[in-house]
Amino acid sequence: MTRALEAQPHDTATEETAPTVHEEALDSIFTWHELARLDEALTMASRETGLRFTLYIGDLGTRTRLRAEELHATSGADPSNSVLLALSPGQRVVEVVTGAAAARRLPDRACALAVLSMTTSFAGGDLVGGIINGLRQMSDQAGRLRHRSTY
Repeated sequence: MTRALEAQPHDTATEETAPTVHEEALDSIFTWHELARLDEALTMASRETGLRFTLYIGDLGTRTRLRAEELHATSGADPSNSVLLALSPGQRVVEVVTGAAAARRLPDRACALAVLSMTTSFAGGDLVGGIINGLRQMSDQAGRLRHRSTY
C-alpha cells in the first residue's frame, strides 16, 4: 500500500493540438512487442509468486490512491492475494496496492524500492523496461510460491 511518487501534472498541449496529441498517444503507446514483454512479465511474476499481479496504465483522476484501491478491489480474483501496479504517466503518479495476504510477503518498503527503480527508468524514457524491472523486483521480494506436502 505504497504511494511512491506524486507530482503536479502539466501538459504543454494547446486547445488546437490537444486532440491530436491525445489521439496519437492512444495509437502509439505500446508496440505489439512491448505488450508481449509486459504480458510475459506479469505472467511470470504471478506464476512464480502465486500472487496475482495486475497492471493499470491510465489516468487515475484527482484522488489517485482511492482510484487505485477501487481498481484493485474490482480486478477479479481474490483481492487479498493480488498486487496492482497503477501508473498514470500524464499525472506522474505510481500507486502500488497490495491485498492483505500479498502485503505480508511484499512489504511497503519493497514496493517503494521497486517504484524508485521504475521511476528512474521512466525518467530515462523507458516505460516498459521500468515496469518490467519493477515487477521483477516485487516478484523477487515476494518469493516463490511454496506448495505444502500432503504426505
